[in-house]
Amino acid sequence: MRRYRVLFVCIGNACRSQMAEAFARRYGSDVLDPQSAGLAPAGFVAPDTRQVMLEKGIDLEDCESKGIEETGNEFDLIVNLSGYPLPLLPSPVRDWKVEDPISLDLDRHREIRDRIEGLVAGLILEFRRAQEFDTPPPE
Repeated sequence: MRRYRVLFVCIGNACRSQMAEAFARRYGSDVLDPQSAGLAPAGFVAPDTRQVMLEKGIDLEDCESKGIEETGNEFDLIVNLSGYPLPLLPSPVRDWKVEDPISLDLDRHREIRDRIEGLVAGLILEFRRAQEFDTPPPE
């Protein structure tokens, strides 16, 4: 079974894209090969992001903030969570409007985590359906 390469992008690769990648790995490893990156990498994963993901049983201890240029250019889909236009990339881009939790309290961080979890779950289902019906991957 083919695994589709998906890149999740936010601003610093410190919160949203890290959460999306982690959920994609946890729930969709049968169909997705996810990565994440930032437009301006923060150089760290936010402590609150680590904490709220641990509450879901997902440890981000080994995760690092990185830039798009460190991921390669071959993706089936790029999911933009940054709220900004992405540089020209040779892959289809899907925009998700998700608030940046970097400076928000833990309750808001949890709400954003849960929203990202739902969006990722929906994306995984789209890719599974594409495989089941032998159709092109979602754009």
